[in-house]
Amino acid sequence: MTVTLLHLAVALDGAGWHPAAWRAKDARPAELFTPGYWADLVAEAESGLLDFITLEDALGPQSAAFHRPDDRVDQVRGHLDAVLLAAHLAPLTTHIGLVPTTNVTHTEPFHVAVGIATLDHAAEGRAGWRPQISARAADAAHFNRRTTPLLTDDDVRDPELIAGRLRPLFAEAVDVVEVARRLWDSWEDDAEIRDRATGRFIDRAKLHHIDFEGPHFTVKGPSITPRSPQGQPPVVSLAHASTPYEFAAYASDVVLVTPHDREGARAILAQVDEAVAAVGRDTRARPLRRLAELLVFLDNEPGVAARRKARLDTLNGAELASDSKIFTGTPGDLADLLLDWRTTGLDGFRLRPGTLPHDLTAITRSLVPELQRRGAFRTTYDATTLRGHLGLPRPDSRYTREPIDPHTGVGSV
Repeated sequence: MTVTLLHLAVALDGAGWHPAAWRAKDARPAELFTPGYWADLVAEAESGLLDFITLEDALGPQSAAFHRPDDRVDQVRGHLDAVLLAAHLAPLTTHIGLVPTTNVTHTEPFHVAVGIATLDHAAEGRAGWRPQISARAADAAHFNRRTTPLLTDDDVRDPELIAGRLRPLFAEAVDVVEVARRLWDSWEDDAEIRDRATGRFIDRAKLHHIDFEGPHFTVKGPSITPRSPQGQPPVVSLAHASTPYEFAAYASDVVLVTPHDREGARAILAQVDEAVAAVGRDTRARPLRRLAELLVFLDNEPGVAARRKARLDTLNGAELASDSKIFTGTPGDLADLLLDWRTTGLDGFRLRPGTLPHDLTAITRSLVPELQRRGAFRTTYDATTLRGHLGLPRPDSRYTREPIDPHTGVGSV
């Protein structure tokens, strides 16, 4: 019997996902904005044969509140641009996927599409993209071109309320992803001729205007960047409620969901399936991978991870809260949970290390070997692209014309 292997990714953010992670004993707070720090983390993730890493980003400093800035000075504030950081990491790695987060509410889709395509060239087919709307109204002040909904404390207590208030921004984000995909397709794969003898570098007939017109922007195209190795880098989105599930159904190749137990995972996947059916997506032609999120503290000795988290909670002045399930325990215990949740239909997991590098190395050096012993995770990379890791087909350019048979005149546009 063929066993389906888990997909496994890690979310890298600052010193880790606990607000006090920078104060952990093995943290490296003085290096958070140095290229070597991130190179070490991604090399460790690649040594664990993970599908991909994600890099967080935002248009304002981090905040303890989801919907507004704060003035705390006892938590990490500031970050590097995720796309530029991923471009730096691309030549330092060989197999792992690199998925930066970019804001799509206040940035131009043409610029974002070119940046991600360029990253895919730099990574030789290992780039992905996590588009993110701007949920904080304060971010708009950096650009002074528009306003966005001001969420209240009551809104953020209910993911459905948040999604409802932000629904217009999700609708706009669907258009942003569609523009990016059209721009990625606007150069056919063989548009570059590079024929010295004839002096033809490109076949102009194989560059296409995308002529996108929507309520928020109009984009003519073509892109300035030739079609990248994956054709279309995979789009990854995080979803907590019905509106973002719908966004994922329209726009994403991978959706990250946040169940807190097995039955919750089953219920969420049912909602995702409903959204997929509602938008008419054919998942045979366009598969949608479903990964669950967990924030993890791992130690080989029982009880140590919980005590480590408790110490950080004390330093932070509050118990850690998260949209995802918080797991403390041993790698073996986590492997049990992952394999249990997989029975709901999940394709894999994105793990958020509570502290870095401690919990990342626990994933790569303890959890991964445990999953390998159970036949649930790869023992070597068998693909060279992120689409390959995820089992996603490489799409053809939508603008490619089938060749015309000179004898029959048969072909199609």
